Amino acid sequence: MAYWLMKSEPDCFSIDDLARRPKKTSGWDGVRNYQVRNMFRDQMKAGDKAFFYHSSCAEPGVVGIMRIVSGAYPDPTQFDPAADHYDPKSTRENPRWLQVDVQFEKKLTKPVTLATLRAHAAKLKGMLLLAPGSRLSVTPVRPEHWDYVLDLAGE
Repeated sequence: MAYWLMKSEPDCFSIDDLARRPKKTSGWDGVRNYQVRNMFRDQMKAGDKAFFYHSSCAEPGVVGIMRIVSGAYPDPTQFDPAADHYDPKSTRENPRWLQVDVQFEKKLTKPVTLATLRAHAAKLKGMLLLAPGSRLSVTPVRPEHWDYVLDLAGE
């Protein structure tokens, strides 16, 4: 099993939105970065776990845990001209963008804020979220970092 951190703006899609979905499951759509697309395709597998991270908000941080429940498949929003993430250069015969399905596991009782993560940077050395200039919406998380963040959350 691998571990991941997946960012979403809570005004767009939050941990609570995921928890309300049928079967508490949703496609993780709208990713428009080739590096992340390749991670979906080549590294992420059903059964992996991911931190749900609220970004671009008053208090960004890890707010929950979800499980990856599918392999990568074409993101349908790339084909829909009415969708926010439409890509006119992508075709059904040659899709550019992929998504995976995620399933809610739990909301953390104590979110781990970005400020808290930064305060523990020595113990989280190498965590991509904390790297200068890191802007990827999906990053791998090392097992020891996963465990440490859970400890910070009191889980």
